[in-house]
Amino acid sequence: MGLHVKKGDVVQVMAGKDRGVTGRILSIDLVRERVIVEGVNRVKKHRKAGGGPRGQQQGGIITAEAPVAVASVQLVDPTDNRPTRVRYERRPVEKRRRDGTTYEGTRSVRISVRTGNEI
Repeated sequence: MGLHVKKGDVVQVMAGKDRGVTGRILSIDLVRERVIVEGVNRVKKHRKAGGGPRGQQQGGIITAEAPVAVASVQLVDPTDNRPTRVRYERRPVEKRRRDGTTYEGTRSVRISVRTGNEI
């Protein structure tokens, strides 16, 4: 099943210790329904120095983003930079075949519930 956000979307965290923080989605885990948001849920990882197949790996304490539940983030509407819920609409479009002919089809678009604008 698809999620209401995509990689690269700007979202705002609605719950947890980073509530109210806005950031860009770096990656999505569809199976666990979790997203990694830039600058949100930062954790420290202790990494041991060692050699790997690509060469030496530097050790130390590394700060990185940990995943957050997708249910705790909301998409930010680009028109007014406020969080909004998302609904979907099927819009008619003209599609083109490989041979150059065109036909009428539909595509699904995300709509901001608060403003009604396409995202």
